[in-house]
Amino acid sequence: MADLEGRSKDLKDKVAGEGKEAYGKTTGDKSKEREGKAQSVGADIKEKARNVGDELKEGFEDVKHKFSKKDKK
Repeated sequence: MADLEGRSKDLKDKVAGEGKEAYGKTTGDKSKEREGKAQSVGADIKEKARNVGDELKEGFEDVKHKFSKKDKK
């Protein structure tokens, strides 16, 4: 969770998107409903991409740590 600011923005986008989608469903405004759904899905995709990036960084750090242990022996 290195990028807290980015994650906060993604969460804000998700909530806003869900609100637009709900508004669109309630009022029958299909355009607003689709816009909200797209915004919410976009935020989900960004969140998953950040999670993958974090996992890659952690994996790299683990490998780097293992190699540095071997070098010390």
